[in-house]
Amino acid sequence: MKRFVVPATFLLVAATLLATPQRLRAQASDIPSAAPASSSPSQSDTERGRQLIDQMIAALGGPAWLNRTTIQLDGRTSSFFRGQPNPYITEYHETRRLSASGQPEADRVGFLTERSMILPGKKTDVVQIWTKGHGYEVTYKGQTDLPKDQVEEYYRRSAHSIETVVHEWLKAPGVIIVAEGTQMVERRLADRVSVLTADNDAITLDLDAVTHLPVRRTFRWRNTQFKDYDEDTETYDDYHTIQSIPTAMTITRYHNGDMAGQRYTTKVVYNVPLDPSLFDPSVALKKK
Repeated sequence: MKRFVVPATFLLVAATLLATPQRLRAQASDIPSAAPASSSPSQSDTERGRQLIDQMIAALGGPAWLNRTTIQLDGRTSSFFRGQPNPYITEYHETRRLSASGQPEADRVGFLTERSMILPGKKTDVVQIWTKGHGYEVTYKGQTDLPKDQVEEYYRRSAHSIETVVHEWLKAPGVIIVAEGTQMVERRLADRVSVLTADNDAITLDLDAVTHLPVRRTFRWRNTQFKDYDEDTETYDDYHTIQSIPTAMTITRYHNGDMAGQRYTTKVVYNVPLDPSLFDPSVALKKK
């Protein structure tokens, strides 16, 4: 039987659905050849798995994808409970600083609401900042710590992101990469590859058999309360090439097989210099 927990507030739900956190640790030269290579009948599953990862990196933009410094996103997100959609849609503006910028990674998400019936436009009353292993909610009154379970979930997903696999897992000693054949994902033929670390952490990627772009990412972790396993899955769709980087504009998240939320990106900009104060939770929002 699957277990579901209704979040305390919709804002907290929206925040957990948002980011596909970025953790970049290497330059393109640190990654084995990202150029596509032809398959050979004599290839082992491990060799084929490494080839699929290289093809994915090349498809995502190669050096342009590996060396991103910042990302700015505008979009909408909605949540689901037991497969049924929440009637509310949240607009957000997200700003991410990646390690390739030479500064610590950080993420800032501002939630947008209408100003009023008289004044047109949007306003940001609440911001969530993720930095140095912590999560904060910031308003014009100041900062508060986000709930422990929400922070753990955010950084768990960050540790199992595609970026982390490429830049950290692949360089770790004892890592195993295995091709697992083909699967049908969202009515598309996909090559499946799994990456397993020396401490038995694992992630499975399904890559479009034609474009080699990621279409699904899956990982499992042990639930400490119920002593069984939970599964987190993201699917990626509607790729648009932005600044030479193919970018998934629609991301759908599943928890234990049930849809948990979707995010729809309307605008993406890469590599814009950012003011460090954006990621300082001690800086309160200005009162509107």
